[in-house]
Amino acid sequence: MEFYFAPMEGLTDRIFRRLHSRYFPGIDRYYMPFYSPTMHRTLSAKESRELPPAAEDSLTAIPQILTRNPEDFLWAAAVCRDLGYPEVNLNVGCPSGTVVAKGKGSGMLRDLEELRRFLDQVFSAAPLPVSIKTRIGLESPSEFPGILSIYNEYPLALLIVHPRVRSQYYKGEVNRDSFAFAAASSRNPLCYNGDILCTRQITDFGRDFPEVPAIMIGRGLLANPGMLSGCQDAARIEAFMEELLEAYCSAFGSSRNAMFRMKEYWSYLRWSFPQDSKLFKQLRKTTDVSQFRQITRDIFRTLSFSPEQGEKTHPEW
Repeated sequence: MEFYFAPMEGLTDRIFRRLHSRYFPGIDRYYMPFYSPTMHRTLSAKESRELPPAAEDSLTAIPQILTRNPEDFLWAAAVCRDLGYPEVNLNVGCPSGTVVAKGKGSGMLRDLEELRRFLDQVFSAAPLPVSIKTRIGLESPSEFPGILSIYNEYPLALLIVHPRVRSQYYKGEVNRDSFAFAAASSRNPLCYNGDILCTRQITDFGRDFPEVPAIMIGRGLLANPGMLSGCQDAARIEAFMEELLEAYCSAFGSSRNAMFRMKEYWSYLRWSFPQDSKLFKQLRKTTDVSQFRQITRDIFRTLSFSPEQGEKTHPEW
């Protein structure tokens, strides 16, 4: 089975991917947070930093594109081809209200005939293999058979299914019945994404769906960065988090902004410390970088790092 790191906007950027792959090998592919091409057909400075020539990084990364315009998608895919990437991923899953209102992300599932027209144009001229990351519908899982029937019309490099509807965002149970339907009915290679938070769940998934060749994990790998590396050692995770903080201090030119980025990671890493502690409240509230560093050291030295319990408790951040 292959393992992919899910794209998470504002979290799994190039700095994070590079350091994570060095500290915790075991990820076959990192899917990049989406970028949205515009009519101007240029990359911003930030997009250029996040989308360097593929050969510059030792890991395998896959760009994700968010658009409802097939011409924009094809232009962006050609850029990715020229930069040496092996595949591009179409985002049909983002549940953000502003994204959906523009008919992008999971908003593309509102009109299946329009989705078909989009895919017709893309697959008639795509310069690279195209994968899709999708939800199972906007409001109801009953929408999924019609959605899957459209995907089955095209030679997808991979179909990544997050078995929630858009209205759930990331809450509530994933719909395993819908994924089982995909496993039985998809004509394309399949990847599962959703609520894999510990190694036991990976084992259970492999038992239930032995025919599915890949799993994509997002929040679970932020809660336990070493889940797939065989290294769930608190000292190594502490070193990783410290180097990540230093890298963001350098990149942002501001230790304060770097600290706020690190707090976003801690909102997930918190799950791997199931016990209650005032340290987490202090970490969340502090605005002093030196105090932030001291609190994180206290957490790693005084609390139990127990990631395999995290899926049961999900302590509040």
